[in-house]
Amino acid sequence: MTKSTNIVWHESEITKAIRREAKGHKSAVLWFTGLSASGKSTISVALETALHARGIHTYRLDGDNVRYGLNKNLGFSPEDRTENIRRIGEVSKLLVDAGLFTLTAFISPYREDRNQVRELVETDEFIEIYMKATMESCEERDPKGLYKKARLGEIKGFTGIDAPYEEPDAPEITIDTNRLSISESVEVIVSYLNDNNYI
Repeated sequence: MTKSTNIVWHESEITKAIRREAKGHKSAVLWFTGLSASGKSTISVALETALHARGIHTYRLDGDNVRYGLNKNLGFSPEDRTENIRRIGEVSKLLVDAGLFTLTAFISPYREDRNQVRELVETDEFIEIYMKATMESCEERDPKGLYKKARLGEIKGFTGIDAPYEEPDAPEITIDTNRLSISESVEVIVSYLNDNNYI
């Protein structure tokens, strides 16, 4: 990869604090992580809708959607997965600076990758949301038919089948999607944001 040289960061006169004041709330990354079909996209969509109804400014980044454009040149090797998350982390950092709650729905299987994104932003600006679900329940849902293809050997390096998923050590929020409904899951997250003075 060619590295940029002779570059200098150019500060803006409009700061993150000014943007937040204009919006009337803090900004942060809400990082949804979990197995495929654990509910990351479903819950992030429902949460964005709930936040929007409260006048909260958001933007949602979804794993598949990002691979249509920004990351369309990346595959699913460990190295490409790491680069995928690195790019999303940098985009998320910019959106937090813009004063938005950035909802990201990515399997992001490696703890180190997720922790590197956490280090990009300030201490209270990264909220890891672990979408906890059993492999059995994810395979039962399997809305895209990916587990079936992986079991048949049609997809190689599939997380949870022949590639690892590293559970978060200490996520800010854990959503047990085997037990909680969509609305209950959203309420858990909104309550966290309220209780910790994000909104």
